[in-house]
Amino acid sequence: MFVTQAVRKTTVGTNLTEGPILRGLLLFAIPIVLTNLIQQLYSMVDLAVIGHYVGTLGSIGVNTGGEIADLVSPVAMGFSTAGQIYISQLYGAQKEDKIKKTVGTLLSFMILAAAFLGVVTILFHEPILWMINCPAEALGQAADYMIITAIGFPFIFGYYAVCGILRGMGESRRPLFFIIIAALINIVLDIVLVSGFHMTADGTAIATVLAQLGSFIAAFVFLLHNKERFDFELSASYFKPDREIMSVLLKLGIPQVVRSLLVRFSMLWVNSTANSYGVVVSSTNSIGNKLQKFLEVFVSGVDTASASMVGQNLGARKTDRAGKTTLYTLACTLVCATVTSLLCLFCPKLVFGLFTRDPEVLTLGVTFLRIFILHFYVSAIIGAFQAMVTGCGFVELGFAIGILDGVVCKIGLSLIFVHLFKMGYEGLWWGVACSRIIPCLICIGYYFSGRWKTRKLLTSK
Repeated sequence: MFVTQAVRKTTVGTNLTEGPILRGLLLFAIPIVLTNLIQQLYSMVDLAVIGHYVGTLGSIGVNTGGEIADLVSPVAMGFSTAGQIYISQLYGAQKEDKIKKTVGTLLSFMILAAAFLGVVTILFHEPILWMINCPAEALGQAADYMIITAIGFPFIFGYYAVCGILRGMGESRRPLFFIIIAALINIVLDIVLVSGFHMTADGTAIATVLAQLGSFIAAFVFLLHNKERFDFELSASYFKPDREIMSVLLKLGIPQVVRSLLVRFSMLWVNSTANSYGVVVSSTNSIGNKLQKFLEVFVSGVDTASASMVGQNLGARKTDRAGKTTLYTLACTLVCATVTSLLCLFCPKLVFGLFTRDPEVLTLGVTFLRIFILHFYVSAIIGAFQAMVTGCGFVELGFAIGILDGVVCKIGLSLIFVHLFKMGYEGLWWGVACSRIIPCLICIGYYFSGRWKTRKLLTSK
């Protein structure tokens, strides 16, 4: 009787514990890939519009004023991923009551955390801007952008929380719909406010916040419309945090957040060092980083889908199916890496030419992309096996891999290539390209050890 009721009430999305593995993985992954692509594209609209209509000071204002938002987003994503993994295991184990409590706990925690971070940012925006060396000429626009976008933090966190809930239950199409709403609002309001009303960075910030509000409202309305499937209620008792669940979310989320912030820190160091080699190297590195993120969107989308699929199957005690999911994921990510590498090998100037016409940058861009072919393949391999580490909830290993990948190897290998082997700026790129090899070997070793099969699940607590 319980099983029948649980399945009926949690029919949002897809049961990833049944049916053909590859088909289920791809159908779940494609909307996630498209969501990530749209996020990458519409995040570039602000800079494009402000740069065209306002100029350099506007661009600096948006870039500098957005630094805190760039730091806050990994926090939202980290706890969203924590909720996704826990709910995926609960879904597989058909623990309906726990899913209900997890949804309420995650939403309340995320909104409160966002409100706290927003207030801190608004109160201390001036010291923050001076600390990150914002040019005095752009200080006013950067302050406006930072304050206005801080108001939107609860919408960002709320959106990510709902996405984590849905993806944990096998639903990836709705988050795509939510981000399309945000993209449309952002593009239209950017043009109207900056071009039509001649606003500066504040217009771009308002467009961003209203876009985030639009996606959050769409997500929240979906929860209300399907409240019987989540046992969702607009009541204080529903949003009361559960101590045990909060403990699990913090245990899963904090390492995710710290890892993301460490990766960001290491990339800031790499970018800062690249800037010291002059304008051509700096421009090549900047464009190359954008292309790397864009080209790896496909791999990261498949990995996100795989982690949920692994979590559901482990929760359902289908360890063989979880193991096969990892291998199918590996096949998919290797195909993505091969297509990306062929583009970098045979038409690198065409790819780099999407962002620049400078002949020196285009020539150096060929070197950058060919070095990063190694990075694309290693990322494809580690992503597949790390999805197993994430899906089974092995927080400690995931955290160690994150520190190795994000700081020790990335900075350490870059220093070795630059100073010991005297490779200059190319050493920086080789250091980043090789930084995931050791973490990759660790993930592969864990998978083939089979220890994930007997690991105590989050749902057992």
